[in-house]
Amino acid sequence: MFLRFFLLFSCCVALQAHATQTIVIFGDSLSAGYGLPQGAGWVTLLEQRLRREKLDYDVVNASISGETTFGGRNRIEAVLRDHKPAVVVVELGANDGLRGNAVESTRANLVAIVAAAHKSRAKVLVVGMRIPPNYGPVYTRRFEAVFAEVARQQNASLVPFMLEGFAERRELFQADGIHPNEQAQARILDTIYKRLRGLLSPRPR
Repeated sequence: MFLRFFLLFSCCVALQAHATQTIVIFGDSLSAGYGLPQGAGWVTLLEQRLRREKLDYDVVNASISGETTFGGRNRIEAVLRDHKPAVVVVELGANDGLRGNAVESTRANLVAIVAAAHKSRAKVLVVGMRIPPNYGPVYTRRFEAVFAEVARQQNASLVPFMLEGFAERRELFQADGIHPNEQAQARILDTIYKRLRGLLSPRPR
């Protein structure tokens, strides 16, 4: 009887150890797939890459078009509670910059989001953004720097710029000039995955 219980317990522990983990993408329209055909966004491409590489992760896209860091701060606890992620990709801030929100507020909101994710024992990847110099060079520089500051302060991983390598290529953006088009999504994934891959556990043998 004891042997049967021990074997059952060991099997349960093994199954838990090998259980599929969750990656939460916590972003705005750049991750929600705004203006793209269904399934064409970089988050869907991430799911496909994880399957090809046989990594045991599910992806939950908790991104909302138009989201700001303030909105993200208000809903991060519920997302963490509902999905219990192993990794959180924080892709927020672009709408703060486009609206000219105070950089100090953006920083405080990002810190709160990352801290909440760390408290839930998730690893965090902060995705940086840049904006046009509409509000002047000082604001533009301070805004760009905030993502690295938050990542360094909170000991999180960092993608310095989500649109690295193609931000000036108009043909890779939709008609609004803000949202990358379908052809740019693989580039976004490559940029993010370079940093994300190091946060993922190898597949158990």
